Amino acid sequence: MRSILTLPDAGLRQTSRRVDRFDGALGELCDELTATMRAGPGGVGIAAPQIGEPQRVVIVDCSVSRRPCKNHGLLRMVNPEIVETSVQKTLGREGCLSVPEWVGMVSRSREVRVRFHDVAGVVREIACSGFEARVVQHEVDHLDGVLFIDHIVSIQDLVRRMQ
Repeated sequence: MRSILTLPDAGLRQTSRRVDRFDGALGELCDELTATMRAGPGGVGIAAPQIGEPQRVVIVDCSVSRRPCKNHGLLRMVNPEIVETSVQKTLGREGCLSVPEWVGMVSRSREVRVRFHDVAGVVREIACSGFEARVVQHEVDHLDGVLFIDHIVSIQDLVRRMQ
C-alpha cells in the first residue's frame, strides 16, 4: 500500500507519461495501486499519479461499489484512451481519494468506449456505462492532471464530505 497524494501536491497536476515496458515492475505497480485503492474509503478507482507515479496506469473496480451497476470487475488499464463518448450526459456526485474532504456534482458522458493495454501489453477495448463510465472518465482525467473539481457544475455544488 502507498500513500495517496492530496491537493495541493503539484504531482496531481502533471501529465503522465505513456508506459512502454510491460514487465514485472508494471504488475507490481498495479498490485500496489489496487491495494491502496481498496484501503481507501469507498475507493472504486485510482490512477498512478495519485501515488506519485506519473505513468498512464489506472485501476477501476466498480464491483466493490455501494452503487450496484453493470461493470467489468477489476480493470487494470495501461495507457487508457477514451475513444468514444455518448452525447447523453448524466449528472452525479463525485469524490476523490486525492481531494478527501470534498464532493461535488459533475456532468459526464453516460457511456464511453475505452481502449487500453492490459498488464501483458495486449490491446483491449471495452464499452462502459453508468457509474463505471463515470469512474473511468474520472481516473483517465488524473493522467492529464485534471481533477473532478475542475469539472464541477458550480461552486455551490462543491460540499464538504460527510464523515
